[in-house]
Amino acid sequence: MIIGKMNKIETISIKKYLTQKNIQFRERNGELITSCIFNDCDHDSKGKEAHLYINRESSQYVCKKCGEKGNIITLAKHLGDSTQDISLNQSPKRGKDKALKITEKIVEQYSSSLPGNIREYLNSRGITDGLVDKYKLGWGFFYNSYWITIPMKDANGEYCYFKLRRDPGSDKKPRYIFHPKGTESTLFGLENLRNNNDYIVICESELDCILLNSYGIPAITSTAGVGTFKEEWIEYLKDVKSIYICFDRDKAGIKGTEELVLKLEKSLYNKTIYKINLPERMTDGKDITDYFVKYNGSKHELINELSEYAAGKEPIDVTKFKELTSTDIVKTLGLTIKKDEDNKLVSFICMLSAFTDSSQFNISFNAPSSTGKSFIPIEISKIFPDEDVIELGYCSPTSFFHDAAGYDKEKNIYIINLSRKILIFLDQPHNQLLERLRPILSHDKREILLKITDKSQKSGLRTKNVLVKGYPSVIFCSAGLNIDEQEGTRFILLSPETSQEKIRDAIQEKIIKDSDNQHYEHWLGNDLSRRLLKERIEATKNENIGDIKIINTDLIKDKFFNGKKVLKPRHQRDIGRLISLVKGFALLNVWFREREGNTIIANETDIKEACSLWDKISESQEHNLPPFVFDIYKEVIAPAFEKKNIIANEDELKGLSRKEIQSEHFKICGRMIDDWRLRQQIIPMLEASGLIYEKPDPNDKRKMLIFVGEQGIYSTDS
Repeated sequence: MIIGKMNKIETISIKKYLTQKNIQFRERNGELITSCIFNDCDHDSKGKEAHLYINRESSQYVCKKCGEKGNIITLAKHLGDSTQDISLNQSPKRGKDKALKITEKIVEQYSSSLPGNIREYLNSRGITDGLVDKYKLGWGFFYNSYWITIPMKDANGEYCYFKLRRDPGSDKKPRYIFHPKGTESTLFGLENLRNNNDYIVICESELDCILLNSYGIPAITSTAGVGTFKEEWIEYLKDVKSIYICFDRDKAGIKGTEELVLKLEKSLYNKTIYKINLPERMTDGKDITDYFVKYNGSKHELINELSEYAAGKEPIDVTKFKELTSTDIVKTLGLTIKKDEDNKLVSFICMLSAFTDSSQFNISFNAPSSTGKSFIPIEISKIFPDEDVIELGYCSPTSFFHDAAGYDKEKNIYIINLSRKILIFLDQPHNQLLERLRPILSHDKREILLKITDKSQKSGLRTKNVLVKGYPSVIFCSAGLNIDEQEGTRFILLSPETSQEKIRDAIQEKIIKDSDNQHYEHWLGNDLSRRLLKERIEATKNENIGDIKIINTDLIKDKFFNGKKVLKPRHQRDIGRLISLVKGFALLNVWFREREGNTIIANETDIKEACSLWDKISESQEHNLPPFVFDIYKEVIAPAFEKKNIIANEDELKGLSRKEIQSEHFKICGRMIDDWRLRQQIIPMLEASGLIYEKPDPNDKRKMLIFVGEQGIYSTDS
């Protein structure tokens, strides 16, 4: 560390310095071009050819042959001159009463004026030359003194003022000041809050903040120092899960920490707030810079060992969790959802998969009205964090974008962040909305920029830019949604059970619930397995898992190909669904799986669980049919067709009319199928899958008869 007093110098212009050193150059487009003086790059150059380019204003240079870089200070050092040998007039001039306007050009000029001894001082604080250049730290003359200049940016990313740090060799006060005078304090490091929903460290100074960032620790600080964090800045922290406060290890730092904790917990009670206590081994030093530079501190120790829970949402103790099986999940969900074991298990895994970066999958609940197709996802969503679940009825693109979007003033754009969200459509969405969201639902694009037309306050039309981000887990609840082939790999088709036993159990549960709802909710809230599952979901979310890998691919191959004599194109779609389930089961037991950073490894148990579940639901999936449609084929159409043609040969096959199918369905299921649903939805779906085909009635050409196709229920090659 430099202890002596710094020399106060002003450097001459680079043009003047080159002239003084008898270095010939030519000017072109604001640059001085001369032969490289570092590595003899131009010893064989011809004519006016040269490779050393120097900016006339900033004095920054680069050799386009050997890559040597620097400024007038480093150039003088190379030529044997000291900073005292360069008499200066490079700092921008300003009138006595007129404040200097901080522009990118001005910032560059001050940055290029940084003396070698100040650079060495910054290096001694862990601020490397690369960080000096990245943050444009500089040196200039203000208020009759020399200061280190730290350029500050506004919310739009534009330079707006300088934070001035006193010459380290000076004992004058104040140690810090703003230029221009009267400038209000801001947050330094705002860029670390963009696209960051994990954690942030609030530290005491800009240099601390820069150092933390260099260790991969996102940090911010108030430019006015400890105890000056403004109430309005709390809004910037709303999307961050955990907040850490790391002030200096002194009385002011301890007091400032306690005050900030109280300020934050009023508005951020749903966040976990920690205070970092710098270790007692720091007998010679008190701040975060000393921790890293003098005491060889580490990111892991700082965040995981030195942090202490202070306020807000108490961190979850994951050691109390055990490895769960599908049976455990079904049992807990069975408290409110009777029967439907496979449906509720798939739905749960689907919602849980939202808490990854790229392993989500989607579900479509397809069933006639009043069969409870939305009950299962709504009921399961109650154990997931409210802020992560978005429920939507029928809505147009415009209404969806208005309800879900937030406005970014900086970019003049509306942003809908669906990353790690669970999106439940309670009705079939508007076709235009589905079309616009398709790239995200099918995981083709993580971000899509859309334009919507809206009425302005003056009744005119205006176009808005809408940015949709992230891969959500999506559940559709529809009476007639047709899934496009390109989304097939990411959708699992489900239908609620409608058995007499399931209906009876559901009615009995409703009687208990509605008779004394308060008692019911109390009982439900006190159930240990349900409470633990809710905590487990929250803890899984907090793990911030990025990806899930499957290493044992041979086991998947063996299980998937088993029993398949003939492979069909649809199997390429089915394997994607199975893999999604495997990853979901791995996420369920994240603390019991091998881990590489924020990536976990699915094991043999996950594969077996997923394959077992897939075997139960795959029959309809393989035909890309909602189960209720496939059940109509399997339980009604196919048996009725066989019965009608029990003694007929192939040339004499008799088809089924729609009325015959409706009649047979009523006999078996106790309810009628709407003719329009049979005609417009069920028959076209079955025909598209190849299970049936239609032919005109020979006795009445206006009518169509239904025949079971070659890929029917009796086929053995699937």
